[in-house]
Amino acid sequence: MRQQAGQTGRREFIAAGAGAAAAAAAALGWRRPAAAAEVPKKPQPGAPRPEDVKLPAGAKMPMRKLGSTGVEVSLLGLGGFHVGLAPDQKAATRIVRTAVDHGVTFMDNCWDYNDGKSQVWMGQALRDGYRQRVFLMTKIDGRTKKSAAEQIDQCLRAFQTDVIDLVQIHEVIRLSDPARVFGPDGAVEALVAARQAGKLRFIGFTGHKSPEIHLEMLATADAHKFAFDTVQMPVNVMDAHYDSFTNKVLPQLAHRKIGALGMKPLGSGLFFKSAPLAERAITPTQCLQFAMSEPTSVVITGCDTLGVLMQGLDAAYRFQPLGEGDRHALLAKTMPVAAHGEFEKYKTSSTFDGTAQHPWWLDTASLKKA
Repeated sequence: MRQQAGQTGRREFIAAGAGAAAAAAAALGWRRPAAAAEVPKKPQPGAPRPEDVKLPAGAKMPMRKLGSTGVEVSLLGLGGFHVGLAPDQKAATRIVRTAVDHGVTFMDNCWDYNDGKSQVWMGQALRDGYRQRVFLMTKIDGRTKKSAAEQIDQCLRAFQTDVIDLVQIHEVIRLSDPARVFGPDGAVEALVAARQAGKLRFIGFTGHKSPEIHLEMLATADAHKFAFDTVQMPVNVMDAHYDSFTNKVLPQLAHRKIGALGMKPLGSGLFFKSAPLAERAITPTQCLQFAMSEPTSVVITGCDTLGVLMQGLDAAYRFQPLGEGDRHALLAKTMPVAAHGEFEKYKTSSTFDGTAQHPWWLDTASLKKA
C-alpha cells in the first residue's frame, strides 16, 4: 500500500503541523468558516440540476469486485439516508430507478434512516423488477441477539423482499461495541442465524468515529474466527489529515480481501462549507473521483435530487484513477482546513451518532422510545 500525504499520526501532526496548516491557510487567503453543527438535510447551495450535467454518450458504469464475495457491484453506490429526504415517495422512486437504469447496482440503507422511511421508500422503488437488478445493503443498530434479529425482520418487511444481500452492524463507534456484538447473545449470533436461514447473504460493519475502533472490531472478529465480508468507513479528501481510515484501515481490508465500502466522499455535505470547495479550488467531482481512486469496492454517495445523482453518475462514467501527483495536489489543498477534523464532524462530535442520541436502538427494535 502506498504511503499517503498526511501519514503522520494524529497526535504528532497536531503537535508539529498545526502551525504549518494555519500558515498554509493564510497563504492561500482562506478563512476558516464555522462548520455545520447539524447533519445537512437538504441540497447544498449550487447543487446541480439534471440539465446541468451532460452524461458521456455510450458510457457504462464501472464495476468492482466486492472483496471475496464473488459479487461485482457498481463503482457508485446510492446512499439510502438521502433517499428518505426526497420531497415524496414519487421523487424517491424516480431517483432510485434512474440510478438503476444508469447502471448503479449498489443500494445503501439502514433500519433507522429517517425513522424507517428510507427503507420503505426504497422498497417501493425496487418493485416492478428493480429489486432483481440491485445489490441491496442495509444496516442494523441492535447489539443483542434479540434486538438484531427483530430489526433484520423489520428490514425485510420494509423492503418487501425475502432476502437482503448484505446486512451490516451500524455505527460501531464505541470501543465497547466489538466485545458486545461478539459476546454471548450478541448481534453477530443473530446475523449468522439469519444468514443460515436465507434472510441475508453477507455480513459487515460500519462506523465513522475512529479507525482504532474499526481495527478493534477486526481484531475481535479474528479472535472469534469470524470473517466479515465488508467494512464501511469514510473515504475522502479530508480523512487523510486527521485520524485517517484511509491510512489505517484500508490496508488491513486489502490484506484480508474484505470489501471496502467508502462513504462520505463529500463529508455528508459538510465539505461544501470548507474553503477549498466553497471557493471551487476543489470540485465535487474531484472529491468523488478521489474516493474512487482509493482501493474501495464502491463509493456510496447521498443523492436527494436527480441533479446530484447525475453529478455522481458523471463522475463514475468519466472516472480515471488519479495519479500520485494529482492525489497529492488535492490533499495539499485540503490540508490547511482538515488538520483538526473541523469538517469531519462525524469524527469529532456526536452530531452523526444516531445510536448515542437514541440509545434504545441498541437494545430494542423500536424506533420510538417506549
